[in-house]
Amino acid sequence: MRDISILIAEDEEEIADLIAILLEREGYHVIKVSDGQEAVRAVETQSFDLLILDIMMPKMNGYEVTGRIREQHNMPIIFLSAKTSDFDKVQGLVIGADDYMTKPFAPIELVARVNAQLRRFMKLNQYQTNTENKTCLEYGGLAISPDQHTVTLFDESIELTPKEFDILYLLASHPKKVFSVENIFQQVWGESYFGDGNTVMVHIRTLRKKLAEDKQKDKWIRTVWGVGYTFNG
Repeated sequence: MRDISILIAEDEEEIADLIAILLEREGYHVIKVSDGQEAVRAVETQSFDLLILDIMMPKMNGYEVTGRIREQHNMPIIFLSAKTSDFDKVQGLVIGADDYMTKPFAPIELVARVNAQLRRFMKLNQYQTNTENKTCLEYGGLAISPDQHTVTLFDESIELTPKEFDILYLLASHPKKVFSVENIFQQVWGESYFGDGNTVMVHIRTLRKKLAEDKQKDKWIRTVWGVGYTFNG
């Protein structure tokens, strides 16, 4: 089996070195860069299984880097930042990050989160492999292609993050079935549910916005209050 490669994009050298030491002790192959442009260039030229990005970096910030990377790649991204507000955390998840840690951080927690994200990613890859031979789902102008990982609405392409796509595909594969927040988290993230539904709700909210549900509420995804979400197929 090939080594698992992790990219660290952090302009504070001492923090980058500490993270690298922690992850190398776990047996991971680590590459370090110190600005956003180097991070994008590294992902374009090398294969990584997980990225750890600082938000406030020179030349290109973590949000911009994530936006560029998410155009082509779906590996886990963990933001590591001194920004501690709920707004910053939600913004990071909406843009496409999978997790968000604040500085200063506990080394043991960072390692645990890296390991958890890698487990989820491996399960996600297995899930995508299992869906490759399934036909495109079509519902009244909405087309979802699991093999190409694309979504179109009345022939207009809808750009979704990997997690948004997986939530939509899960719901659309079982129209009218109600999925609880716990069900969605366990099946999409591939990890046990820990009682915080904010992650799922943030992704549902941005997914609805991209599907133009601000113009026609509950057109595709309907909330069943006190239970969960269902797809109007």
